[in-house]
Amino acid sequence: MELHFTIAAPGKTRTDVLVMFAHKDPRQIRKVQSELRTIAGDAFLRIVEAGDFTGNDKELALVHTRKNHPSKRLLVVGLGERRSVNLERLRRAAAAAAKEARRLKAKDVTFVLPETRESAEETSIALYEGALLSLYRFEKYKQAKNGAESPVTNIHIVSPSPGDRSAGERARDHASHILAGTVLARDLANGPGNEIYPETLALAAQECGARNGFSVTVRDEHDIAELGMGGVLAVARGSDRKPRFIIMEFGPKSTPPVVLVGKGVTFDTGGISIKPSAGMAEMKMDMSGAAAVIGTFEAVSRLKLPVHIVGLIPAVENMPGSKAMRPGDIVRHYNGKTSEVDNTDAEGRLILADALAYAAEFKPAAVIDLATLTGAVVVALGHVATGMMGNDRELMNRLTKAGEKTFERVWELPLFDEYERLIRSDVADVKNVGGRWAGPITAGWFLKKHIGEYRWVHLDIAGTAILEENGDYTQRGSSGVGVRLLTEFLRRWK
Repeated sequence: MELHFTIAAPGKTRTDVLVMFAHKDPRQIRKVQSELRTIAGDAFLRIVEAGDFTGNDKELALVHTRKNHPSKRLLVVGLGERRSVNLERLRRAAAAAAKEARRLKAKDVTFVLPETRESAEETSIALYEGALLSLYRFEKYKQAKNGAESPVTNIHIVSPSPGDRSAGERARDHASHILAGTVLARDLANGPGNEIYPETLALAAQECGARNGFSVTVRDEHDIAELGMGGVLAVARGSDRKPRFIIMEFGPKSTPPVVLVGKGVTFDTGGISIKPSAGMAEMKMDMSGAAAVIGTFEAVSRLKLPVHIVGLIPAVENMPGSKAMRPGDIVRHYNGKTSEVDNTDAEGRLILADALAYAAEFKPAAVIDLATLTGAVVVALGHVATGMMGNDRELMNRLTKAGEKTFERVWELPLFDEYERLIRSDVADVKNVGGRWAGPITAGWFLKKHIGEYRWVHLDIAGTAILEENGDYTQRGSSGVGVRLLTEFLRRWK
């Protein structure tokens, strides 16, 4: 799918579906009607007079244009109350229009840039994001693809103002790069476990590096053993698929890096503490943190952001084989600390412990890990917000602002000292589960036990990465969460 930005009069635009926006404001709707008279005559006025369009959020009015007009159809989309319009409402409105265009079997969709409180650049980025992400489908394995009925191949934004040209072109380029990263993350996480496993996940990272000119080093099981990453080795032991430790690096090495750590459990049965069969197929997406890190490297490298980043991905399969780790086992990590395995389904924190300890080798400016770590965070926050914990207020504030901008929102959970006692072990330095209560927090405390002397934030994306139903511009399955959040965060990094 290609993105375009053009300076042109809406009434002279050749497209399959021309999209204009209207607020829930009778005066503004009358203004839109006046602008549309040369395009569609009084057809839109009749829809308004009949009460079939009032400008409510995502409300649609489809109008056929005058005979011989270069645009085949006109679609007016409601934005709701003017004071409530923000970037997220623009994304959702664009998504509603794009899905209607797909239903109409349109190939070209053209949005007329609306006047908003946001800049032309930010408004355009939001429209591109909502439209393209709403049309995403994972149909790689379908012989008869729904895509045959969804032929949208070009998304245009037009503005009559020549002063918008540079902003619009920047938006087009920015959106194309960040959306490429988000789609890559979705594709990787949606991929089945028999295709995406530690070796092929590492290959995907290497291909991303080769495509975008950054370095990728892959450590195999022998290297991992030499490094002393006992958590990675323990989790991987039950599977015939051997583990990999992926190290990605982009940007000027003269500055301390921001290290991104992604949980890469390519399939999680729970191991000996096996999960129920219902819903286990979703556990192909237990590497969503790793997918987000790879997708972020795709976006950041394409954008050529002036930032030094390192990506660390411990990649394993968690299977209940004859050599699988057992409850009661004790694991020694990269930093020498030991973990008592009380539950083999709390495996993500065991591999992250090794990666977070290893992150200290880079003397980082900051470390951020992303993991589908706990089902308990979904109970707490649902599929709306990512759980956030950390040891640095300024770093968490930056991520909060990036989340508000991208609508990949984060919500802080406490790491009070009182929670630490829940993961104390009688036989090891720490226990990998803390019992029934405060699951996301005790998982965060476990990770905190293994970090170095650096600024750190943990993002539990279990609820936001794996979706149970379709949203405005997300589909059931992988959301690709984290790519837009981290790219916006890194875009502002200094």
